[in-house]
Amino acid sequence: MSQLVTLATCSLNQFALDFEGNARRILESIRQAKAAGASLRIGPELEITGYGCLDHFLEADTTTQAWEALAMILANPVCEDILIDIGMPVWHKNVLYNCRIISYNKEILLIRPKLHLANDGNYREMRYFTPWKGETIVEDFYLPPAIEKLTAGQRKCRIGDALIQTRDTCLGTETCEELFTPRSPGSGAGLDGCEIISNSSGSHHELRKLNTRVDLIRQETLRSGGIYLYSNQQGCDGDRLYYDGSAMIIVNGRIVAQGSQFSLSDVEVVTATVDLEDVRSYRSIKSRAMQASHQKAYERVEVELRLSNDSDDFDFDLKPSPEISAKFLLPEEEIAYGPACWLWDYLRRSNQAGFFLPLSGGIDSCATAILVHSMCRLVFKDAVEKKDPQVLKDLLRIAGEPATSSWRPKNPQEIATKIFHTAYLGMETNSSADTRSRAKELASDLGSYHLDLNIDTCYNAVVALFTTVTNFVPKYKMYGGTPATNLALQNIQARLRMVLSYLFAQLLPTVRGRNAKNPDNSNPGGLLVLGSANVDESLRGYLTKYDCSSADINPIGGISKTDLKRFILWSSTNFQLPILQSFIDAPPTAELEPITADYTQSDEADMSMSYAELSVYGTLRKTYKLGPYSMWSRLTHQWGDKLSPQQVYEKVRTFFWFYGINRHKMTTITPSYHAENYSPDDNRFDLRPFLYPGWDWAWKKVEGRLAAMGERATQIPQHAEDENKKSV
Repeated sequence: MSQLVTLATCSLNQFALDFEGNARRILESIRQAKAAGASLRIGPELEITGYGCLDHFLEADTTTQAWEALAMILANPVCEDILIDIGMPVWHKNVLYNCRIISYNKEILLIRPKLHLANDGNYREMRYFTPWKGETIVEDFYLPPAIEKLTAGQRKCRIGDALIQTRDTCLGTETCEELFTPRSPGSGAGLDGCEIISNSSGSHHELRKLNTRVDLIRQETLRSGGIYLYSNQQGCDGDRLYYDGSAMIIVNGRIVAQGSQFSLSDVEVVTATVDLEDVRSYRSIKSRAMQASHQKAYERVEVELRLSNDSDDFDFDLKPSPEISAKFLLPEEEIAYGPACWLWDYLRRSNQAGFFLPLSGGIDSCATAILVHSMCRLVFKDAVEKKDPQVLKDLLRIAGEPATSSWRPKNPQEIATKIFHTAYLGMETNSSADTRSRAKELASDLGSYHLDLNIDTCYNAVVALFTTVTNFVPKYKMYGGTPATNLALQNIQARLRMVLSYLFAQLLPTVRGRNAKNPDNSNPGGLLVLGSANVDESLRGYLTKYDCSSADINPIGGISKTDLKRFILWSSTNFQLPILQSFIDAPPTAELEPITADYTQSDEADMSMSYAELSVYGTLRKTYKLGPYSMWSRLTHQWGDKLSPQQVYEKVRTFFWFYGINRHKMTTITPSYHAENYSPDDNRFDLRPFLYPGWDWAWKKVEGRLAAMGERATQIPQHAEDENKKSV
């Protein structure tokens, strides 16, 4: 006989230390879960405090206020008669744990600490938390006064790796990283008869990562059966990461519910009706039974509750949710929507009036502008078409409109006109008519408030000041200058653009009469300056320290040039912007040197390497953790069909030379949206030195190997030579 139960998971847009707002969103998710008939609701990791509190987790205020917020939540009538799983930090015997709090009708049933902490890449959980003592270990926990008062005398509960036993089934929990471990806790719990496993996560977006997440959940339930509820934070939690939601429910490897990956909604609840008997039938395999009979028993905390309907009160309208196909976006779509949602969260929570972007006419600033356009499209859809009250409220405030305003944009461009500002900061001798016209046309298509100006006056004033003080006239290399003077003159332009960008960003709202129009507006701030250096340029150091790469935030700072080009092509069709093809066709150039009849500056020529090669170097350096010698060894095989071992050596050595001398630039890199796992972000993700002595030991090893190869070291594959001759 069927035992149908409706379960709810959710994605919440929580904000670090926003206790009141976080509690409000938690309560709304519980309300929606109950409205859908759910008897169990789970939420994201550390949802009461927000995941990104970082060192604030070390403050006593954070955990004290978390207990106070929990008491306020559980006291709300909406929490009655539903099993609730909520995440927050907990001190136990003077040790801080990352915990799940499982409660029913105000009673705390179990505190389940995280067993395996995320402590690499973007995460430093062991800086704040300690892993729980071990599987199946359980102790008494003495509740704080706020909870004892709420529960009319409950003094203690159990804390540890235990299960919840209802009258009809058994539940267990995992937290985020535990899903990614070789032997996840849910496996042992499932062998001990746990039928429902929940996973509450703070898992960030990274290109192509959702596929891995879904595969892990499906494999866990395919092997041993079970119902798996996955909850995840969604949104920007005050840092570089965007948590990409995708709450889901999977039964015996079959997906029966999946939420959105990118959304402006603060609360998204996903529910499904599942049959407990499906799990029991799936688990009737004898090989599983043999392992289950040897599984160490978990302590069970009993609760007088049935998750399923009583057989005497059978609901003939209730039926199991059907299997659905997993929803995966193309990488181009992930780029279009992830950074766009991140930008909106950052803007609405920073209390600024919009964005300012130096629009150069090149592909990087173009991609950044398109991401703002994508954000405007999402805001228009939610605020105007879907009439989401929170998105509309935020839009009116950011746009400088009173809360009672009747203004409603007719299209995304009308939103951009109010909150997006662009400027072409050119030079008469160095900037081409093509880049200027491309920038102007793109700004027009997107609806941004656009300025077109030359900075020659400022540039000439700086050069004249230097010459007056030193009696030395710096020149470009084409006019007889040295590499040092050539670079210095380029850097003057780049840094002046940064200074001017911040000037315009601070005063343009005043120039446009915003504050005069609405003097009582609670958001009179300036504009956030957007950076547009991609991950490959940061890796190579192909940027000027404190130029336009030094912005407030950078939505493309963790995205490769290759993926950005694919995103631009996708946007050309899907956003109906034919102008974008001209950005793809144009060769990348910084336009910092004079343009002559026979010379135009080229990015790849200046870098002495291609963007495609940079992606390879970055992946091998960070993802595969290869040093100079190992990288050369790997690439002699990977590129052996087109390059000789000697040529590979020269390329690898060139990369590491520029990487080493420019690493210091990463100490000032703009906070960038994280999308690529070889990001060189020194502040959060890539903890390497910024001063290097060189790699002499490695180079001597490579040179020894090349010498031992003899003539083979310089031999290029014959077909590669033929191709080179054809191209010539």
